[in-house]
Amino acid sequence: MTPTERQDDGPALSLSRDIALATWGLFVGLSFLMVSAGMFGTLLGVRSELTGLSTGWSSMISASYYVGFLAGSKVTLESLSRVGHIRVYTALASLLAAAMVTVGLVETPATWIGLRFVTGLCIAGLYVVAESWLNDLASNENRGRLLAVYNVITTASFGVGQLLINAFDSRLVAGYAVASILTSLAVAPVALSEASAPPRMVDRNHISLRELAKIVPTGVGSCLLVGLAHGALGGMAAIYATRVGLSVGKTSLFVVAPMVGGVLFQWPISSASDDVDRRAVGVVAALGAVIAGTLLLLGPATSPMAIVLMLLLGGSSYPLYSIASAYTNDWVEPEHVNAAASQLIAVYGIGAIVGPFAAGGLMIWIGPVGFYWTVIIVHAMIGAFFAYRMKVWRSPLAKRPWDEVSLPARAFFVPATVVNLGRRYRSRKE
Repeated sequence: MTPTERQDDGPALSLSRDIALATWGLFVGLSFLMVSAGMFGTLLGVRSELTGLSTGWSSMISASYYVGFLAGSKVTLESLSRVGHIRVYTALASLLAAAMVTVGLVETPATWIGLRFVTGLCIAGLYVVAESWLNDLASNENRGRLLAVYNVITTASFGVGQLLINAFDSRLVAGYAVASILTSLAVAPVALSEASAPPRMVDRNHISLRELAKIVPTGVGSCLLVGLAHGALGGMAAIYATRVGLSVGKTSLFVVAPMVGGVLFQWPISSASDDVDRRAVGVVAALGAVIAGTLLLLGPATSPMAIVLMLLLGGSSYPLYSIASAYTNDWVEPEHVNAAASQLIAVYGIGAIVGPFAAGGLMIWIGPVGFYWTVIIVHAMIGAFFAYRMKVWRSPLAKRPWDEVSLPARAFFVPATVVNLGRRYRSRKE
């Protein structure tokens, strides 16, 4: 079954008042969660440097988050089928709040590794809840845009949390307590909103990772590489900034700049992927990240231009997950959407586990600039993989006539045409 055939399967909500009513409680709750997560992760990253932890310890703390992320994506799907979205959401948020405040009370790296695992498990589970909820509402025609709204909200909130570290000393418990409070507040809008009811039924149709990779190799492969890129970028940026001598205030700007870029570029890039072959848009976005990383490598980290380039790097990189996720859901059957979302988060988590170790290894080998080299190499791999998949499975570049595509899609159309080498073949498979 092709995406075109899937578009007529049942009613789907447009990006309208109906979707706003169906999702506002979830989005408000996620905003609180991501503010707390951004604040917590950056506080712990700065604290690990101030306490003099080695690059190996810092990499393990970052990686343990993604190990938990992997576990959470598996556990949550089964829990959803038993007790439902809101109960799972509430339980995970409660556990997350407890883990955050406990980190502020202890100062042993081994304990931090365990608690970082717990936070990763909870946040991955919350992502599964949110994405299965949203995929139930989306159609192939609006999935990219709806996931763009989701990613803009979560990325912007995460960035706000990172900026809030300027108000706290990372070595004191106060900042972790505030993050815990915000996490607790995230439960209220989801639990109390009648209009934001989640799907009434959670599908129990399992799809293995092997089966998903056979159906949509592009989605699984790109999610793995995107996880690798984001694990390195998100896990080691604060450590890099501290190593090169940036102040706490400048470190927060350096770390939050990619999030700001993700917010600014998420909608146009994801919107373009609804109108133009998502793989071609992915190639162009990955190329943009490679260029930004290369310019960062060539310039001083203390320059104001470094902040601008980090913004462009994040703006090109963070929408890649939306592209990979939307592309995957274009090809899976409706009854497998929730299971596919869980598998994608798991694959993303596997890549993100490796990311901090890859960046940390290069930073040990060639110094702090190893952080930039990791970002450049991985994004080059993402672009090359998307281009390879376009060559293997050929399909029309534009999904609708030129005069009907969005303005962002037109902006991507020319470079995407070059990437696609003018091919317009149709395929009945992915």
